[in-house]
Amino acid sequence: MVTDRKLQLRGLSSSLCRSSKTFWTTTGMFPQELIIGFPKCVKISKVGIQCYLVRTLRIEKSTSKDPVGFEQCIEKDLQHREGQLQMEEFPLPEFQATYLRFIIKSAFDHFVSVHRVMAEGTADNT
Repeated sequence: MVTDRKLQLRGLSSSLCRSSKTFWTTTGMFPQELIIGFPKCVKISKVGIQCYLVRTLRIEKSTSKDPVGFEQCIEKDLQHREGQLQMEEFPLPEFQATYLRFIIKSAFDHFVSVHRVMAEGTADNT
């Protein structure tokens, strides 16, 4: 069993996972969503995001084999930090997930950027 490590994210550019200098940007209309997949169902205890100009963020989870049947984990209004990245961590009661969906419901401007997403927890090595 792997414990207390950053879980490997599938379906996301490795540069988005490792550097705040690269980013994913929205097309200007909201809501926008970003779905992160894991190779198998994992236990997650904390989720984080590094972004810019996001006003309202919702994080959802799914334990399905495909990215369907999402359930809300948290929804939060983020603080605007002029000229600075927003760094938010969400300690949550431990839950299982195969997919995480980050929904940007609203923003402080027409476009926002996501520089990094993080998930901490455990995965069985079976």
